[in-house]
Amino acid sequence: MTTLSLVARVDWSRYDAALFDLDGVVTPTAEVHMHAWAAMFNDYLAGVPGQPPYTDQDYYDHVDGKPRYDGVRTLLLARGIALPEGAPTDPPEAETVCGLGNRKNNYFGKVLAEEGVAAYPGSMLLLNALQARGMPMAIVSSSRNAPAVLAAAGITDYFGTVMHGGVAAERHLPGKPAPDTFLAAAVELGATAERSVVLEDAISGVQAGAAGGFGLVVGVDRGAGPDALTEAGAEVVVADLAELLPEAEEQA
Repeated sequence: MTTLSLVARVDWSRYDAALFDLDGVVTPTAEVHMHAWAAMFNDYLAGVPGQPPYTDQDYYDHVDGKPRYDGVRTLLLARGIALPEGAPTDPPEAETVCGLGNRKNNYFGKVLAEEGVAAYPGSMLLLNALQARGMPMAIVSSSRNAPAVLAAAGITDYFGTVMHGGVAAERHLPGKPAPDTFLAAAVELGATAERSVVLEDAISGVQAGAAGGFGLVVGVDRGAGPDALTEAGAEVVVADLAELLPEAEEQA
């Protein structure tokens, strides 16, 4: 695999669509999600005998990039904890997989409402550059909160489609690391996988891009680490999306 620092070598004219994960790629809401997951799981695990506290490594290993209930299920499995599945209508107080997922969502909504969110400056540079080139763009996020985050950041209009967790559930599309949501977003933009770029910060999302046969899979290192992203299938790893500016914009 190749790690680039000079992104002029990414020839955007070879691609017909750009498919962005949201949290941690376009907006810094991955940190909000991390804090919400930590608060929820530590609150729950404190009442389970013999369970150590939840850590950031738990987030990267079991939760990051996955649909909410999948994240709960994977973490509980890793901890050897069995809970009933429940249903998406379960109240946040319910000790079920869905109940814990809904509890986490309450934490996230509270932080987003109180603090708001703004896109990363480097991400905005790339979005503006690709928009100027007429590149169709989509958000592909496991989070059902994606539309609210986009609205809070004022960037909804950049994206021709928003494939979020709620849409995936309605269409019975498996979440990341399966490639189905990325493939569906590419189709909606009128592009093939081979002519589309996936931009992801989560291991599961990079794996989804690699599994889908996309023309280019970009790993954005917001904490997972360049080696882990490369091993998951990223062909290019950057620390900031500004590194991916087309050559003309980079030299301006």
